[in-house]
Amino acid sequence: MSPYSDRLAALRQRLAETGLDGFVVPLTDEHMSEYVGAYAQRLGWLTGFGGSAGTAVVLADQAAIFTDGRYTLQVREQVSGEDWAYVPVPAESVAGWLAQHVTQGARIGYDPWLHTRAWVVETDAALAEAGAVLVPVAANPIDAVWTDRPAPSPAMLTVHDDAQAGASSAAKRARIADWLGERRADAVVLSALDSIAWALNVRGGDVDHTPVALSYAIVDADGTTDLFVAPEKLDDTVRQHLGNAVRVHDHAAFAGALGGYAGRRVVADPERAVAAIFDGLEAGGASVLALRDPVVLAKALKNPVEVAGHRAASIRDGAALTRFLRWVEAECAKGGETELSAAARLLAFREDTGLLKDTSFATISATGAHGASPHYHVTEESNAPIEPGQLFLIDSGGQYADGTTDVTRVMPIGTPTAEMRDRFTRVLKGHIAIATAVFPDGTMGGQIDAFARRPLWEAGLDFGHGTGHGIGSYLSVHEGPQRIAAPNYPGGAALEPLRAGMMLSNEPGYYKPGEYGIRIENLLLVEPRVVEGGDPGRAMLGFETLTLAPIERTLIDPGLLSADELAWLDGYHAMVGERLGTILTGEDRAWLDAKCAPIA
Repeated sequence: MSPYSDRLAALRQRLAETGLDGFVVPLTDEHMSEYVGAYAQRLGWLTGFGGSAGTAVVLADQAAIFTDGRYTLQVREQVSGEDWAYVPVPAESVAGWLAQHVTQGARIGYDPWLHTRAWVVETDAALAEAGAVLVPVAANPIDAVWTDRPAPSPAMLTVHDDAQAGASSAAKRARIADWLGERRADAVVLSALDSIAWALNVRGGDVDHTPVALSYAIVDADGTTDLFVAPEKLDDTVRQHLGNAVRVHDHAAFAGALGGYAGRRVVADPERAVAAIFDGLEAGGASVLALRDPVVLAKALKNPVEVAGHRAASIRDGAALTRFLRWVEAECAKGGETELSAAARLLAFREDTGLLKDTSFATISATGAHGASPHYHVTEESNAPIEPGQLFLIDSGGQYADGTTDVTRVMPIGTPTAEMRDRFTRVLKGHIAIATAVFPDGTMGGQIDAFARRPLWEAGLDFGHGTGHGIGSYLSVHEGPQRIAAPNYPGGAALEPLRAGMMLSNEPGYYKPGEYGIRIENLLLVEPRVVEGGDPGRAMLGFETLTLAPIERTLIDPGLLSADELAWLDGYHAMVGERLGTILTGEDRAWLDAKCAPIA
């Protein structure tokens, strides 16, 4: 038996001992985070799955793992089909699957600190229809059998200077207080880690790739705040920064504090606050307002300081990536390089900047068939050699104190085929369609998603993920609420109106299973746009492309590009050459100049 089969057996035994007939295992933490600390990687420990989104259900005689289209290939490579059924979402839900597979009278456990209230309501109703019951557990049964489970990170908090944040914590908390006043609310629970980091102008090191600290905060209507965090994680500098208006409590005191709001109106975010928070507030007599955390939109609208910081980060990051792409072209066709060695080389180029804090996510270094898995994660076991005839896809980013980057480029190892060039150019056409889009203020991201797909659709092709996600300012690489995505792709429709100041990715792709993957990703800033001759008074928006790195010209079929598309490409490369040329020298600069020469 594999260690994962042993772990599944151990969990089943634990469930039987505690009177449960099944248990649901999501990939998240107590803050509904996308990326979680090692202590919360329960799904990976149980199944071997290394993706960033998924859920498992364990019953006495069967088990299933639920993943979306980004992980169709990866989950089959990493998770045993003998132990687990592969279930696609959103085509099938956890609640729906449970209703079809549970027995009459079954007791299905869940951890209320790892699920939203909406999930609990939906799943409870589905199980009731099947004659079963959903049962909250006081202690997660996986933790009882995960004998070497890591402890939560002891990393210290740090101050994020006002000069980089563009606004003081006091000013941000005053905005939150105003928001509460408008809703006649007494307090708001901040449970999303990036919301707390933004509101208090602090950063942490508790989650790989995301500079946040494990904590909770409750902001009162006067702007004063209760912060719940392990006290040993704060030094005198951070305490002085927080000041008297932020009261610090032990992290373990948070659950009990929820019971202290009897008769008060308290806001909790139904998407970001787990069911246990709602349960605790209601049990204590609070009137809970299920509203979106006010920080979510506030931090999505970048201020001028944050925008300027991102531009500076884009130049240094783009120069590091350009040096890497030159290295790929010169060295990888010779043989001897692998996905892991390439990722290490790119990290070294970023570290050479002297300002890198961390990568913004685990680098997707994927050659050949691995590139066809959009969120492939290279490991020692999966590490593949980079060989001639392949396409090499590198999706990566950096965390800098002034900005978070995320960029994808594809390089041919040797001479690409005509099909590769056709597919790459169609992806590029879709990328340009998003980059050049002009739309009315208030347009939702889901309304422009098809712009990126049309050139692929015309050839009977598509890609199985959204076109763009929001991005933070030295925070989460995937930040809401803004996205570019249609309803029939993972995550569902992007219904948030796009607003000036939001940052998003632009990353259409194409994936041929077993052969190669293509994705072209730049980051964008939503900005006001004046359209000559347009309706007076109609506010329009467009995008400024922020990412700076050449798009591989040997993969482009110019005959597939219109004159306007060629003009955009040449203009983009001219900008890349001008801005990166200020810091690249010698052979790096000469290589950049050649890559950025006009295509036409």
